[in-house]
Amino acid sequence: MTSLVVRRLLIDLETPFTRHWNGGDAFRSAYFDALSMSFPVGEQFFIDSVRAGIKALPEAQRAEFDAVGQGFIGQEATHRRIHALFNGHLDQQGYVNTWEPRILRRLERLKGLADPRHAVAITAATEHFTAILAHHLLAHPQTLEGSEPRLQTLWLWHASEESEHRSTAFDVYRAMGGNELWRRRWMHLVSFHFITDVLRQTARNLWHDGELLRWRTWRSATRFFFGKHGLVRQTFGPWRAYFKPGFHPSQQDAQEAVDWLRENAAVFSVVAER
Repeated sequence: MTSLVVRRLLIDLETPFTRHWNGGDAFRSAYFDALSMSFPVGEQFFIDSVRAGIKALPEAQRAEFDAVGQGFIGQEATHRRIHALFNGHLDQQGYVNTWEPRILRRLERLKGLADPRHAVAITAATEHFTAILAHHLLAHPQTLEGSEPRLQTLWLWHASEESEHRSTAFDVYRAMGGNELWRRRWMHLVSFHFITDVLRQTARNLWHDGELLRWRTWRSATRFFFGKHGLVRQTFGPWRAYFKPGFHPSQQDAQEAVDWLRENAAVFSVVAER
């Protein structure tokens, strides 16, 4: 099983950034801000789910997952902390995070499901979703063109680690005896909520800026989603692959993440390797 490195990102997140930090583009800034708003509570759920899933395994299997589980938890805890700092600046700019309360309400309802495999299946599905978004970002870094180097580093580092640990929750779910039907069902539901939530939060961010109804905003959004290298066009195939028999996240390419982490070792320090 592949080891996971826990890294400390060496960038300044104390200094505020501009409202349209992503190259002056209101849509791209609002979209990435929306993603960040979901991360602290989402990452905590992933940590709790994987930890509980490993704990539920028989002792012999648990030993197999302990190290990679600790690496996964360490990476996600770092993402949670970094994006909490990023989101603090958004709070100061007057943005209202309506996505996080929706997540918390859904998590409250999940407490009624006694079987911990459900939470791990949700985590595996979300990790696949974020991994394909991460791959798209790493393959098309022009999405961050014009943004400050420290913010480019933040998003590309996060994307690289999402690719790196994309198999962890999936493997834990399999080890727990999770069935294929529920794996696919949860992916459908996660996809629906993720897509509608990120669009709602992006729209709210743009409305706050007075940019929602501007032509340039919609032109940027159309290019981002449906252009030659658009997100929808590039990620639909990898998303659909999740429903195929015999699928495993490692079947999808992650070389961009490996390359980025190797080529940018100066922007982080290694805390631990599991």
